[in-house]
Amino acid sequence: MTVHLEFVADSLVAVVSLDSPPLNIFDLEMRDGLIEAIHAVRDVPDVRAMILRSTGRHFSAGADLREFGSAPSIFEARRIRWDRDPWGPLWDCPVPTIAALRGVAVGSGMEIAMLCDLRVAEPTTQLGLPETKLGMLPAAGGTQSLTRAIGPHAALPLVASAITIDAAEALARGVVSFVSDDADARAFELARWFASLDAKTVAATRRALRVAGDLPLEVGLIAEKRLAATLASLRR
Repeated sequence: MTVHLEFVADSLVAVVSLDSPPLNIFDLEMRDGLIEAIHAVRDVPDVRAMILRSTGRHFSAGADLREFGSAPSIFEARRIRWDRDPWGPLWDCPVPTIAALRGVAVGSGMEIAMLCDLRVAEPTTQLGLPETKLGMLPAAGGTQSLTRAIGPHAALPLVASAITIDAAEALARGVVSFVSDDADARAFELARWFASLDAKTVAATRRALRVAGDLPLEVGLIAEKRLAATLASLRR
């Protein structure tokens, strides 16, 4: 098994661990394991938050490029990989998600972290999207999630240049939410905090905030009013 799932804190917090050291490369087995784990989190009604972490020294060095060798081209290989895609299920996860980063978090390793609500990085973490060096776009959600986090003007230099940045620079740019000497412990603190809040309020808040990035302002304002009204009706 390259992905492990456990429920802690009275089953209020789900912990999904990438476990394929030393680099936690995203191969077919890991992608399938992630899909299964995220769906399991979705289907457990008591869960209030999810942590995505790794074993070993590194979060993830990205995709397993060896899988590209059997396809007619690197682009066709990427299309095949999209058919078994954990990024969509993670984005659709109904509870707050927190990535705990250490070592390298590059390529699809950074991209999956960007799809989480919050990111905690240890000081020595290195983050980057190297795909443009290969003549490709980061297409595991990277262009979209990074832009939602820091805006298109700040995202462009990171994507176009394929540079790698450390945790301090990532924090300054808004790529990560927190820097901590122990990312797992800090992520667990945040998860427990989310678990202490009213679940319906948190769910409505997440939906309203995501609408802000997906819809024109006038439509987003309507959606916000509807979510507020729905939440208020649940309190009656």
